[in-house]
Amino acid sequence: MAATPWAGRRAGSVSARVREPFVTGGAAVPAVVLASAVLHAVWNALTHGLRDKLAGFTLISLASAGCGAVLVCFAPLPDRAAWPYIAVSAALQVAYQLLLLRAYQLGDFGQMYPTARGTSPVVVALVSTAFLGHSLPVGQAFGIAVISCGLAGLALADGLPGRAQLPALAAALGTGVMIASYTLVDGSGVRVSGSVFGYIAWLFLCQGLVLPLIAWARRGRALLTALRPLCGRGLAGGLLSLLAYGLVVWAQSRGSLSTIAALRETSIVFGALIGAVVFRERLGRRRITASAAVLAGIAVLQLTGR
Repeated sequence: MAATPWAGRRAGSVSARVREPFVTGGAAVPAVVLASAVLHAVWNALTHGLRDKLAGFTLISLASAGCGAVLVCFAPLPDRAAWPYIAVSAALQVAYQLLLLRAYQLGDFGQMYPTARGTSPVVVALVSTAFLGHSLPVGQAFGIAVISCGLAGLALADGLPGRAQLPALAAALGTGVMIASYTLVDGSGVRVSGSVFGYIAWLFLCQGLVLPLIAWARRGRALLTALRPLCGRGLAGGLLSLLAYGLVVWAQSRGSLSTIAALRETSIVFGALIGAVVFRERLGRRRITASAAVLAGIAVLQLTGR
């Protein structure tokens, strides 16, 4: 397995110790990833309606830092080879949060969310196959292509965006690239960490501290006033976000990165269902067809991945 330049081969014993679970995740891996997708859709549904989105995302980050601070007291320390991955992933996740925040400020949730999430599996599949030496059988490639087409259909169900929507769309696409980037980094980092939970704990702590500092630099003491009425929903969203991502990192230590990246983006389907049931948003024929394509792609992935 090809390693990134900063990892070296000092973690050879660690890699050997955890290599077997990468490819033998069994039925637990897809189940865990799908559970993560549901949780991701729920926390986005909780937070997307907040008027002060910077305050909402700040609370999510504070929840991340708080949980990370508790977990590092109990989780084993990751191997030294994993620390560069943790640092890079934390930076990428801060960029992801800022871009997603901007996309939600500029565009509609129904278009920004599927665009951001739908970009990731294609980028992950291409990069992991072209540069990381991961194999991608024809059947799984077809399944990922079907899922990606379905996600694109969800994103464009209301028609092509106009010129005024281009900045929002650019932010959403940038969000998707960041998702793909930290997915690839974490998929490699967790495999040399020697401790999945240690990796998750330190990642939560490191990335959770940055956005609150940025928000404080922008708002100062006014930020505290903005946080108070949003504490319940913001912290709940943060805890669900942590659980969703922790489940994905666990799955990445046991399954195919390309498959996991595609499965986790089914959160768009769950988001559409939540929008229809909770927010009374209209699904429409196009969204139903696109959702069916995503589910068909999942079925292909599971049949060809056995």
